[in-house]
Amino acid sequence: MFFTRTHRYNFPISKEDLKNRLIGKHVKIHNLDFEVMEKDNSISIIPHAEQVETIKTLPITKVVLKEVGGKTSVTITSKIRKLDAGGPFLVVIFCGFMLGASIALFFVGGDQQITYTLFGIGMLIFITFTIRMQMGYFDYVRKIRAYVKSKAEPILSGANTNSPIPA
Repeated sequence: MFFTRTHRYNFPISKEDLKNRLIGKHVKIHNLDFEVMEKDNSISIIPHAEQVETIKTLPITKVVLKEVGGKTSVTITSKIRKLDAGGPFLVVIFCGFMLGASIALFFVGGDQQITYTLFGIGMLIFITFTIRMQMGYFDYVRKIRAYVKSKAEPILSGANTNSPIPA
């Protein structure tokens, strides 16, 4: 919901070619290994975080390929792992309650110092949380998306394909 990102692309290569370029490969992002495997007629990019000792919020990415008129339509959906979802959701709910309480106190006519302090603390926590998520979880999502896009670029030989053939 909050942490799910979906991107759609069209690439000029066949579905099977793109699938062969992706399946069975590994991608390293921030010294963490992600494995690309086929699962349920789609491609899954799953983190290997068994040896990770620090707390990380990691995505599981699903890549759906569809052949449409000579092009491949690619849908990349990244979701937060269920194991990691609890902490970020609690922070969002906590910040929501703090901001809601400060707005309610503002309209009810509570103490202005408490109202503005609640609002400021709620916003400070939420902004800090957002920056941390952009540097962590969403950075993984961006780099996985860039990896899939880089694999979908056509492989060009050393010759210039736009130049006319010499006679």
